[in-house]
Order: sequence, then C-alpha cells, then structure tokens
Amino acid sequence: MRPSLLFSKTRSALQSALLAALLATLLPHPAARAEIIPLSKLQCEKMRIAHVLSKDNPVPCSRLATVRFDYMDFNGAARSGGSLVVLDAVAPQVEALFGELLLRSTPIQQALPLEDFNGDDEKSMAANNTSAFNGRPMTGGGSWSKHAYGVAIDINPLQNPYVSKSKSGVTQVLPAASSPRYLQRAASASQPGMAEDVVGAFYDHGFLIWGGNWKQPIDYQHFEIGSRDFIRTLVKLPPQQATREFERYVAGYRSCMQQAQHANTATDNDEEKDDAPENAALRESCAARSRK
Repeated sequence: MRPSLLFSKTRSALQSALLAALLATLLPHPAARAEIIPLSKLQCEKMRIAHVLSKDNPVPCSRLATVRFDYMDFNGAARSGGSLVVLDAVAPQVEALFGELLLRSTPIQQALPLEDFNGDDEKSMAANNTSAFNGRPMTGGGSWSKHAYGVAIDINPLQNPYVSKSKSGVTQVLPAASSPRYLQRAASASQPGMAEDVVGAFYDHGFLIWGGNWKQPIDYQHFEIGSRDFIRTLVKLPPQQATREFERYVAGYRSCMQQAQHANTATDNDEEKDDAPENAALRESCAARSRK
C-alpha cells in the first residue's frame, strides 16, 4: 500500500473516531428506547394474584398495555426497564411523554408495576416508585381511583408527596419521608424530580389534571387525563377508536396553546421556561378549556 494512501485511511479513521467522541459528549443520553406491549394472560393473572387487578375492576385486563421506556436516574445515569401499565388508548402518548422526560433529563428513581409491591400503594410511594395502573379505590374514598382505569400517573412520590388534613387539622404526608423537605414548593425551592418542572410535558400529552393544583388533598405526584365521563367513553369505545379520540383530545389542548402563545407578548426567555408565570397561566387556561 502506498504511504499516501495509508496516511489518508489513517486520517479518515482518526476523524471518524474524533467525530464519534464529539457526538458522545453532545449526546450524553442514548436514543430513548420505548415500546408498547399488550398484557398477556399470564401478566393479567400475576396482577390478580398480587391484588392489583380484580374481576370488578372498571377496565378489563384486555384493555391494558405496558409501556416500557428508558429514563434518567438521580445520579444522571440512563436506565432501562421503566414500566407503566396504562389504558391502551393513552399508551402512545405515555410512550412519547417518557421519551420527552428522558430528553429533558428529568430524574426518575424507578418505575415498576404495582404487582412488585403486592398492590400496596404506600409501599410503592415509600420506594419512590413512579407508577400508573392499580385497581384500587381512591385514597380516602370509596369510588374507583382513576389509577384503576389506567389513566393516572404518579411520578417520584418522595419529591412529590400526597398531603392531606384531617377535620381536626392534623396533616398527613405520604410518603412520610417527604416531610418536611419536599413540602416547600416555591420555584426558588425547586429540587430535581419535582413535578412542577414537568407539568407542561404531562399536559402536552393529555394528562390535563395535576393534583398539585388541588386544595384538599394536595397530590403533587398525581396526573390524570380528565373527567370520569370522558374516561368511561374511552373504555366503551373499541381500542383503535378510543386511541383516535384521545389523540383528538391532545390535539385540542396543543392547538389552544399554540394560539395562546402566538397572541401572548411574553419574551422568548419566558416562552422557553415552562414554569414562567405567563406560560403557567396559558397552560392552565388551555387545560381548563380542553378537558372533557
């Protein structure tokens, strides 16, 4: 081989290696991997044994799907194995949502199905586990939780606790380890993993209700899609039609936001900052108008 040709090939190889190294520094996280998998009969049986699913559940197991995804942990490392069980109609948006959270470098402790905790929501919260489906009643109530429909997500319970007050004024915080560190929710006290940083992302994918806006209880970890009537409509529709209906729901909110942002006079810096007062006001206005 001629020396000049050898030099050319060597230089080309070095350039390729340098380019790969540069890309690795510019892209600290691998491309997000995610998939949607219908639940098998074996998985459904496992959920029944673990008290996560019962024959009386308002959504049959055949209408549930597992969304598997990569995420970033609190040490900044990319992790695989995130797993949420949701209603089939919302699964594509949940897949896209957690892909966006990875790109935003939003930290998540872990995301395991509730059967890993034998259906015990408090154990899941104590483990700072991000979760979705659980065939249980509402906390403190007798009606089915929206988690029992697969249309609610709890993210990072430690950083985003459930806070309630009894009639006698006693405050309960779940998980208990959240108190008092994560009860200060002002923007100046924001810490990694807090839901305030991702409300816009959840809304943009159809989860238009955030428990952090509630008066009593306040459920900072909790996001859900809409009213029980809308949820029942999705459950009654055939899967493909339900998915299209939910996509229209999402599109309605996004259209409202686009129109509102065009009409708004906020600076470019405010538009980029998801929790800027102007953006938060627009977001809540469009969510209220779009919710069904």
